[in-house]
Amino acid sequence: MKNNNWLSDVTLNGNTVELQPLIKEHAADLVAASSDGNLWNLWFTGVPCQETINSYIEFALTERDAGRSIPFVVYHKKDRKIIGSTRFCNATPENKRLEIGYTWYSKSYQKSSVNTECKLLLLNHAFESLSAIAVEFRTHWHNQASRAAISRLGAKQDGVLRNHAIDQDGCYRDTVVFSIIDHEWPVVLKNLKHRLSINRS
Repeated sequence: MKNNNWLSDVTLNGNTVELQPLIKEHAADLVAASSDGNLWNLWFTGVPCQETINSYIEFALTERDAGRSIPFVVYHKKDRKIIGSTRFCNATPENKRLEIGYTWYSKSYQKSSVNTECKLLLLNHAFESLSAIAVEFRTHWHNQASRAAISRLGAKQDGVLRNHAIDQDGCYRDTVVFSIIDHEWPVVLKNLKHRLSINRS
């Protein structure tokens, strides 16, 4: 049974993108989006392909129904298509904390304003609607692009979890943890709005 005590499905609407609740019927569109750049070949992240899309969606919806996650697809309004996915995850309502993760975009939309606007929508909902006291970001030690993008948002690095997980091939994963806390949100908001004002595409 779905836990609506803190998290519930919501559509977040921006100028360029709209974050829509993930449903099973998005499978084909997500595979098409990840095929732009063959993103599943990135060994340090988990982007779905044709063979894994069903389990990817099933896990996301299971976490949603448990009250720990809100998964979204990223819909590009001008181009009228799904270009990626992101989600709130690992939520602990009793501590008013959650994570923004599982984020990826079609290669054609990387290094554009899309990520900045998505994060603005998500962070605004977390701090303004959910009254979160902290929002985390986690990424693989070797995912340099993700680490740089998280830092540009205004998040601060909390530390590195050494041997945090074991990948499917047996390799150990070091995870870099960042966060934004509630009293930092006003200046982060100012930063994100400024970045969008100079880079709209």
